[in-house]
Amino acid sequence: MRKLENQAIIWPTYFDAAKSRKEGRRVPKNCAVQGPKIIEIKEAADKLGLENELNIEARFPKTPWAKTGMLTVSKNEPKEVIIQKIAKQLAKIKSQQASQQPFKR
Repeated sequence: MRKLENQAIIWPTYFDAAKSRKEGRRVPKNCAVQGPKIIEIKEAADKLGLENELNIEARFPKTPWAKTGMLTVSKNEPKEVIIQKIAKQLAKIKSQQASQQPFKR
């Protein structure tokens, strides 16, 4: 894994409710969301005012066959704090998307 000075690598798996802690989820189930996309995570980081860089081609080390993408975020506080903030913002984004989708039968 890369070591970046004053930067944190954020993977979609960290926020995926379908994943276990062993599979890479880093937030509690009640903070996780279904099927987080790297673009949504970037949107959450942007809304939080975090300086970030998107790498769409990256593959999470535990699932090298799937291109999930990753976000590199400038770190001015511990990585776990950043992950928790992004998780809260991501949950808001997902709930807004769900309320905007038309009802399907």
